[in-house]
Order: sequence, then structure tokens, then C-alpha cells
Amino acid sequence: MAAAKPVATTRVVAAAKDIPLGAIITQADLTTITIAGDLPKGAILKQEDAVNRGAISEIYQGEPIVESRLAGAGMGGLAPTIPQGMRACAVRVDEVVGVAGFVTPGMRVDVLASGTPPNAQNNYQGMQTQTLLQNIEVLSAGTDIQKDQTGKPQQVQVVNLLVTPEQAEMLSLASNSLKIQLVLRNPLDTQIAKVPATAMSNIFGTAAPAAPKEAAPRRATARKAPSNSYSIVISNGSKTTEEKFATPEGQH
Repeated sequence: MAAAKPVATTRVVAAAKDIPLGAIITQADLTTITIAGDLPKGAILKQEDAVNRGAISEIYQGEPIVESRLAGAGMGGLAPTIPQGMRACAVRVDEVVGVAGFVTPGMRVDVLASGTPPNAQNNYQGMQTQTLLQNIEVLSAGTDIQKDQTGKPQQVQVVNLLVTPEQAEMLSLASNSLKIQLVLRNPLDTQIAKVPATAMSNIFGTAAPAAPKEAAPRRATARKAPSNSYSIVISNGSKTTEEKFATPEGQH
């Protein structure tokens, strides 16, 4: 029998560990694997061709690294993953949302803003919560270094959301004076719900103070004309009678 023809193999660059979206690839993130037969389209053969480039999608351990999964040379981070006409807006979240992993890239969230309305007439309602944005895609989630009030660096949980320029303005304004909360939603649920704002008075059943009642308008009342007669009551034992007499004209 004729000997089987050997299959050509090639060493290609692969991920040595999971590489998250937006990460800048370093030498420690890479390894090489052997592939028999045809290579994946755009496969990278030299590690130096992948180092210091940004991942525009998640790359899993052992997966060959191809050009279509990396940003161009000199373009790192999230910038290459942002579609044209959209923006990546960073939002600070609390420890529960960030550390517990409730929000990860690719998930969909609604953005809630809580605070006291500037309208003085509604102050009796207390703090209110309004659904600011709905069905927003999460680009990335992680930590960032910011300074506290004393100037000391501290780690804060940050989530980057994919929004339109108008939505980015709303988020920026709300983040400066209101508390921002993210709530998860089913990615298959794309319906935009009409949700009214909720106030403290709605939760505790406190009604709005009643408006002061207006004073009833004065009405002119006709004075009763003097009577033209008078009466005398006569009591005779248990019997009582009343006699009426006409008043002489001009006398009362």
C-alpha cells in the first residue's frame, strides 16, 4: 500500500488565556499552537504582530488570533469597537453591580436615575426615580482609578455603555448630580416600556397636600320686609290660642 501523504502543519499565534474585549494584548497573553491543513483566514504567525494591539471582541484561551479580532496597529482599547455614530459613555456603579459580575460585556441594561427634582412645587414627593434609558448595550465593565475628595487614588467600578450622542449628554448630566443604577433586562426583550417616575409619596401612600379652598363669593341677600301684622298668644288653662291683627299703615 502506498504511504499516506503527510499533512502540512503550521504554527500560529493563539491566546494563552481569555482576553477580554478592549484589552491591550501583551506577550503574556500569547502562545503558539500547531494547525494541520488550511489556516484560519487572517491567522497571525508572529507574536510581535499581535502585541500592543487592542482586542475588539473576546478571545478565548487556545483560540487562534486572527486579524479581524484585533484593532489596527496603534489603535487600542474600546475605540475600535464603537460603531460609527455611537459613543462609549463611562458610568460609575456600586460594588454590587461591578464586583458581583451582574453586568458583563454584551448584556443589555436600563439606566435609572434617582434624586430630588429641581421643581420646588414637587418637593413634597421627596426623592424620585426615573427610567432614563432603556435597552442599552454594555461595552465593558471593570475598575478605574479616580481620586477621592482628599486627592488619594481609589478604585471605582466603571461600566462603559454604548449610546447615541444625545444619550451620552443625558448620562453625563445625570451622573453629576443624581445616583445612577443599572438594571438587567432580557436581551431578547427589546420593547421600550412607558414607565412613569416613582416618588417617595407613591411608595408610602402619601397624598399631595390639598390646595387651599377659595373663599365662596359673597351673595347679596334680600332683607325680609317688616311684617304688616302682629299676633297675640292667649293661654287659657291648657288651651293656647294665637290671634293675628293687622298693623296700622305706617306703624310697626
